[in-house]
Amino acid sequence: MNRNDTKRRLWTAPEPPPKQAHTREGPRTWADTRRLLTRLAPVARPYRRRLIGAIVLVVVYALTILAGPYLLKIAIDHGIGDRNGRVLNIVVAIYFVVMIVSWRVEGLQINMMALVGEGFLRDLRKRVFSHLLRLSMPYYDRESSGVVVSRMTSDIDVMENLVQQGLILIVTNLVLLGVAVVVLAVVSWQLLLLCLIPLPGVAIATIKFNRDSNRSYLLIRDWIGMTLTSLQEGISGVRIIQAFDRSEVEVKRFSRHNRGLYDEYMHSVLISCWYLPVIEFSGVLTTALVIGVGGVMTVHGTVTIGTVTFFVLSLSNLFDPVQQLSQYVNQVQQAGAGLSKLADLLDEPVVVAEPDDPVACPERGDLVVRNLWFAYGDHDELRGSFVDGRPADDIDRDVFVLRAVDLTITAGEHLALVGPTGAGKSTLAKLIARFYDPVAGTVTFDGVDVRDVAGAELRSRICVVPQEGFLFSGSIMENVRIARPAATDAEILAAFDVLGVRERFEALPEGLATEVHERGSRLSAGEKQLVSLVRAALADPAVLVLDEATSSLDPGTEALVEEAMERLMHGRTVILIAHRLSTAERADRVGVVADGELGELGSHDELVALGGRYAGLYEVWSAGLASA
Repeated sequence: MNRNDTKRRLWTAPEPPPKQAHTREGPRTWADTRRLLTRLAPVARPYRRRLIGAIVLVVVYALTILAGPYLLKIAIDHGIGDRNGRVLNIVVAIYFVVMIVSWRVEGLQINMMALVGEGFLRDLRKRVFSHLLRLSMPYYDRESSGVVVSRMTSDIDVMENLVQQGLILIVTNLVLLGVAVVVLAVVSWQLLLLCLIPLPGVAIATIKFNRDSNRSYLLIRDWIGMTLTSLQEGISGVRIIQAFDRSEVEVKRFSRHNRGLYDEYMHSVLISCWYLPVIEFSGVLTTALVIGVGGVMTVHGTVTIGTVTFFVLSLSNLFDPVQQLSQYVNQVQQAGAGLSKLADLLDEPVVVAEPDDPVACPERGDLVVRNLWFAYGDHDELRGSFVDGRPADDIDRDVFVLRAVDLTITAGEHLALVGPTGAGKSTLAKLIARFYDPVAGTVTFDGVDVRDVAGAELRSRICVVPQEGFLFSGSIMENVRIARPAATDAEILAAFDVLGVRERFEALPEGLATEVHERGSRLSAGEKQLVSLVRAALADPAVLVLDEATSSLDPGTEALVEEAMERLMHGRTVILIAHRLSTAERADRVGVVADGELGELGSHDELVALGGRYAGLYEVWSAGLASA
């Protein structure tokens, strides 16, 4: 039974391949390696001088290591052989000095390499995290949170291990190997040729090992991401899992991913099992050749006994580096796979990109949506299919979440968007706030295309309050200050006063300095939403998007939040995503979104009188209230 058959036997259900999974069909190309080096070069650039200094120290260290056998050669040939005690004394004195220099240089190069490696990882973490925060919403729609987290944890951790343990030895052994070849060639090129006999076999084995292990470790990174996704979803949804008694199902799902990770790791171990003995055997074979052939050459006077002794002792400096490097190849391959994944992440484009030449955003104005088409996923192919603002006939229109939407929201108007779940209400609001860019069509604010406005300036004009108020670890004051970091304490207190909720929070034992803990777990759902509203009040936007901010609240808390919302909405353009028609009833106009289109638009009374979809929704809602 082959390895794939074993997987099918062990797993109870088929599993889709990891996203962007690497296969074992073909090695990583030079173009991939060049892209990886090019992408990471800016992170490494500040450490060039330290790296050059570290390499110089390593070269000096390698020379001191090789100096020992060479001094022994001199002692044998010119001291013991010639019975010259003065030469022996000088050699011993020089050897003592060389060892002191070696000890000091080794410490310096270890410190220098650590500064380079740890500094590189520090900057890489910052660069990756910064890029993650700049990536657009389509990326997070596509990638699971576990995969994203694995980029910043396991992929960085594997490089941390390399930096802390392997980087110094790898660089040292590479330099030692190169210096040893040069020195051995100078002393006796004939004996060096003997040492190079096993080299072709070692080279072929190394190429095959690198190719196979690189594929395997890339797959390991994919399996780690899937395993972390299962773990994170299991922990985040533990209440649902226990409520529906799904523990066994989730354990099986985690086990499938965990088993895949185990199988792939064991496959990488099997690759190492045949490679390491090849390196070990090459060193033994070379030593035997040098002793045998070197002995014959000594008898014929071609080389001296000291030279043969020098070669036998120096072979450890020739093959020990190869052996140690082979032992660290696994770590290098794992780090290379992690770097590859991080490079892929850094290459991920910011779909909702900053404009090259941003224009000033008006303070206030009408929001105008014209011929808006939108679909989740890859837009490039869809954009190319539009002719005169309409998709080609061979394009399936069902892929579009929104189709040919036209809408004008005048400054200061309150518009409610209603419709069934999944109709596109929230998507339309997110396009207006430019969380996404449309496939076709435009969104303008006082005549300015929102795509031409810098992101920070647009966010200061259009503020979105989501359905669930998300809070960061820290105090209530710190969470409100997120909206405007430069705001004074007095301005923050004024924002609480505007919404009339200051006394509620000051009544807490620690007042506005209360720590909310992770995700605001110390506060109730209503309190978290109130903090979100105060945050929006501090931002003081011209346009406010409220994505059903009261849908998850109890009636008592809902009344308090709605009162705060009324104060916040005063004097602003407001877009309300409304599931409760009581919210739509109070709006200036109501837009009915259904099947990706804006089907009805008018005031509450006009749409009820029209007798269309909204009237039917309102009738059902009113009947429900009456029966309650």
